[in-house]
Amino acid sequence: MLSKIDEILGWEKSSDRERDTQFVELGRYLCEVRAGQYWRLDNLRSFDEYLERKFPESRRKAYYLMAIHEHLPKIPKPDLKLVGWSKATELVKVARRDREQFDCATWLHKARELPKEEFKREVEKHLTGRETEPWEIVYFKVYKSQLPVIEQALETAALMLGSDKSRGYCLEMICADFLAGATLETGNQEWSAALPDSAGPGCFRCRSGSNYLKAFR
Repeated sequence: MLSKIDEILGWEKSSDRERDTQFVELGRYLCEVRAGQYWRLDNLRSFDEYLERKFPESRRKAYYLMAIHEHLPKIPKPDLKLVGWSKATELVKVARRDREQFDCATWLHKARELPKEEFKREVEKHLTGRETEPWEIVYFKVYKSQLPVIEQALETAALMLGSDKSRGYCLEMICADFLAGATLETGNQEWSAALPDSAGPGCFRCRSGSNYLKAFR
């Protein structure tokens, strides 16, 4: 059993394929190792220690794979392999919530037909009862010297808006606050760095008005 797990993990490292097709077997083997306490054969103190050695980057994936094996027994293995472990993890969320009422055929069809992010939104809508906005990850480069200012601004916004708000929402509010000031008196304006001491660093003043805007530099 332990050697089978090592074999699959070795295959993963040497494979260039983006989607792991052996996650179904790996989840089953991990469940059997935990149930039979086979990790003791490696003179380890706990199953968590075993996972820490086998999944040094993230034990979370191991628990995801085990959850797929435990909560999706009605879905044929070939079908699970076709949708991939990422979508299968989303199916687990629905199966846990719906229990005996889990409509595996319908959800499996959605997993096959929908793109990954759209399927995740469909699952979120089912679990929460509300629509979720489409989202995307935005990348941009900042210098290391800029990071303290940016982090402080995000932390301050989180304190004001509530710790449950995402960093993306905090950034949106910072930008909205900047735009609210920038759109005041939208005539032919010029900006000056000549400010009184009370304005503080990183501020600009519009010559035609008395509003001060803080900006990242």
